Amino acid sequence: MTLVTAHDYAWIRSSRIFSDAMASGYGLALVRGISPADVLRLMEAEPQGTGMGLGSLVEQHLEHRDETDYWDDSFIAGAFAVPGTAGDWTLVFDFNGGVGMSRFLPALSLNGQAVSHSTNGGKPMDLFDWYVNGELRTGFEWPTTRYGSTPDELVPVMREIGFDLVKDEEGAGPSTDTKAAVLALTERLTGVRLTEDLLKGAEYHFGHVPEQPA
Repeated sequence: MTLVTAHDYAWIRSSRIFSDAMASGYGLALVRGISPADVLRLMEAEPQGTGMGLGSLVEQHLEHRDETDYWDDSFIAGAFAVPGTAGDWTLVFDFNGGVGMSRFLPALSLNGQAVSHSTNGGKPMDLFDWYVNGELRTGFEWPTTRYGSTPDELVPVMREIGFDLVKDEEGAGPSTDTKAAVLALTERLTGVRLTEDLLKGAEYHFGHVPEQPA
């Protein structure tokens, strides 16, 4: 694992791309050892072709929103391959606040790993999940209130990264940029450095992910 810390992701606070994603809601997952096409298949997504750059994903997302109502939980996911620790990973990005992505993480992590973080937009709820072999190992909204089968396994790495792990009245540490720290933790687990250039320059495979059955 690299020695990346929260400081390495301070750029997200001056990034137009990331500020827009935070405001509207986004979901980002990294899945080890499964191709983009197979990730979308496991998500039961209807293929929607490919497109170059983040702008093409935004365009697909906006077209989809224009065709659906507010209560429709289906969404457009964009996926592309990226090298990381122990081989290739697939990065999956969407602007649905991660609401629909979480249900696929157990299946996507079978015989591998999946790491996900999201923000739901509006009054933000920020989530982080780390799955190994179909099992949630560590998840949290507040980094001081963790859950999963091994909720404290990542604590040493989280301290190195710069997470505040001392509770205050709100349940979270007082000073660290938690979102930047979450991105750094994701890189520690995957070896994938998230940058604006990576998101802007990738060729995305698109899929229309249906609503979760009632």
